[in-house]
Amino acid sequence: MQDLEFAEVVALIRKEDPRFDRKAYDFVRLGLDHTVKELKKKDSPRASTSAHVSGRELLEGMRAYALDQYGPLTKTVLNSWGVKRCSDFGDIVFNLIEYNVFSKTENDRREDFADIYSFEDAFVKPFLPTKPPASGPSSSPTEPVGSA
Repeated sequence: MQDLEFAEVVALIRKEDPRFDRKAYDFVRLGLDHTVKELKKKDSPRASTSAHVSGRELLEGMRAYALDQYGPLTKTVLNSWGVKRCSDFGDIVFNLIEYNVFSKTENDRREDFADIYSFEDAFVKPFLPTKPPASGPSSSPTEPVGSA
């Protein structure tokens, strides 16, 4: 029943703000669940006293979750849903807050999601080769041995 309600809320949000595919909203919800679980695994006193997640923590958690789910296709998948930068995640989060799906503290702001990482750095660079390819034999002409 809860999923149906979530889907209905997302449909309402998308009528007002059609920038993001419904899958982006599903991803943010699952990314939040993943982030909360990861924070609770840590032995920090903060993690045991509050289920609240900051914008930065959520972005880092969603980054790890996305890479785990989609690997080298992460940026392509997110872009296909209309999500091209961290602030887009913030817009999705605040759309869900406006419909009381997520909650916020008085300190939470959309700006908390601005420029935490670039999608290129977060989702493309981890899959690039770490060292340049080995160079083959020199293509420069060589003089025959014994000529001079």
